[in-house]
Amino acid sequence: MAQVPLHSTGDASRLAALLLIQILPVFSIVAPCQPGASPVSVQRGTCTTGCYHRDPFVAAGLQTRREDTVDRVRARPTPQKRPLKTLERVLSKAGVGSRTEARSWIHAGRVTVNDEATRNPDQWVDLQRDRVRFDGKPLEVRERVYVLLYKPTGYLTTYKDPEGRPTVYDLVKDVGTFLSPVGRLDLDTSGLLLMTNDNGLAERVTNPESHVPKTYLVKATPALTDEHLQQLREGVELSDGPTRPARVTRVRDSETDTHFEIVLTEGRNRQVRRMVEALDANVLELVRVKLGPIAIGTLPIGKWRLLTPREVATLR
Repeated sequence: MAQVPLHSTGDASRLAALLLIQILPVFSIVAPCQPGASPVSVQRGTCTTGCYHRDPFVAAGLQTRREDTVDRVRARPTPQKRPLKTLERVLSKAGVGSRTEARSWIHAGRVTVNDEATRNPDQWVDLQRDRVRFDGKPLEVRERVYVLLYKPTGYLTTYKDPEGRPTVYDLVKDVGTFLSPVGRLDLDTSGLLLMTNDNGLAERVTNPESHVPKTYLVKATPALTDEHLQQLREGVELSDGPTRPARVTRVRDSETDTHFEIVLTEGRNRQVRRMVEALDANVLELVRVKLGPIAIGTLPIGKWRLLTPREVATLR
């Protein structure tokens, strides 16, 4: 066996620690060092007299070094997630224009990141570190605008439609700045649609973990029984999983249909319609009347109004 030269007391201590690490795990029973010490307590690492027989660091006099190392590991800060977004989304959420327009501007070379031109709209951008410029000017966040629109049926919740059908943007042309819809209402659904350039608020409202309630009035056919409505309350199985429990209130009935109110705390694609279809029924009319505590009230269909500061505060 090759001999390792020892040049100092520290070398001897480290070698002793390494030998103890290799040797001690072999023994299952360790005798107490002093009278009255329990063998069981020694096996667990300390005898009744307070000695630490099974800790090679203590045996080699290296306990302080080990504790220092543990303290340094514990003191390491938890990595924070950076607010990364694609470049096209950064431009859109800043109120400059739609994501489609942003892509075309980026491809045209009108956007720089940290003074370097880029033509990649999918480039990741750190909002706290990167400097984005549009046409040579710093990208500035515009004044926050919050619009409540009474969306009619027959309008798409998108910026442009390849088939030329009307969109919600046709109804808010006079707002004066670009806004993004907070969630979506499908072509045949009417009611309250929030539009804003406040990305943080939009993400909070649409995040299922926020549990922001959305209230709908529904007309379904054929007429639904109490058992049907109870199924909606408890949750139904959809292709993308069971729905959360909902608040459901019967409004009125006729021989052929049922009017009811339903309050959801999630916003899946066509969720209300799919929940009713799971009962072997169909939705004839669907209107969203409230988002959180904000009601559509007496706003005429197809018109919009600004939210009050108090209403905005209720969504934060």
